[in-house]
Amino acid sequence: MQLGVATAATGLVACDSSGYSKVPDRRFPVGSFSADATAESVASGLNLTGKTALVTGCNSGLGLETMRVLAARGAHVIGTGRTLEKAELACASVAGETTPAVLELSDFQSAVDCAQFLASLDRPLDMVVANAGFSGDTEFVLDGGIEQTFRVNYLGHFILLNRILPLVHAADAGRVIHLSSAAAYLRAPAGGIDFDSLSTDKGLSRLQKYGQSKLANALFSLQLAKQFEGTSATSNSLHPGMVGTSIARSYPAWFRRAYDSLAPVVGKSVEEGAATQVYLAAHPEVAGVNGAYFEDCTATLVEGDSYLHDEALADTLWHASLDMTRDYL
Repeated sequence: MQLGVATAATGLVACDSSGYSKVPDRRFPVGSFSADATAESVASGLNLTGKTALVTGCNSGLGLETMRVLAARGAHVIGTGRTLEKAELACASVAGETTPAVLELSDFQSAVDCAQFLASLDRPLDMVVANAGFSGDTEFVLDGGIEQTFRVNYLGHFILLNRILPLVHAADAGRVIHLSSAAAYLRAPAGGIDFDSLSTDKGLSRLQKYGQSKLANALFSLQLAKQFEGTSATSNSLHPGMVGTSIARSYPAWFRRAYDSLAPVVGKSVEEGAATQVYLAAHPEVAGVNGAYFEDCTATLVEGDSYLHDEALADTLWHASLDMTRDYL
């Protein structure tokens, strides 16, 4: 199912304090799973033997649970960590066939090296889960002339995914899944992506920088989906929910304590948070779904100035990203 220009849908799901409303994307069938589904429950009964998956950031949280569940269903999972030791420990901790790989997203050459390693395995990639992420720093940090949060959360995956697209197309129906966040439409700056802030301190808050980096992931997914039209490959993005993972590790101690105590009460467990990405990676209900944004295992449209479905902004971001990473593509 190919996704066209976003249109208004009926049936209000939620409306947050910023005025954004979320409605089901009626162009796609309603799935079988609710907000309390777990990665284990959505994968129940699936046989992924013979399939190969790539999961970035496999050493903890959502990435580790995603790798565990996919491997348990028979997939060969390539799990990346910032160091080989972290990836090896994570892979050894789950049952099934796994291969550790190094991916340091802040280092563009590491993304190139990882892509070359994946190509050397000579395996089509049936599932690519771009899961790894970083919550950012309060201060404005330039890394190689690019704002650090944007570099890690978006551009590192941009390089990796562009370089491994031949492996995705080599699969019968390769699926690419991008981890976005509600912060993308709740906290992104005016205009969605403040391109000047990527090289100059514009005084954006930590959440604004994080929000625009995660919005960029969703826009990358949208643009990639357009390129996949007419092929068997698909690209979709998702918000996992508020999950008690290590994503807040770079925040002050008081914030981490508050987040860790609040997430289990109003948010999701890691098992629940990984459900939507496992659903998109492996479940037959979403076979052929391309260019959608998911929450709670449901294709969702976000109405208001969320920019999640802004095709013009996705195109602008794509060309800006090519300019910033050209030496590594």
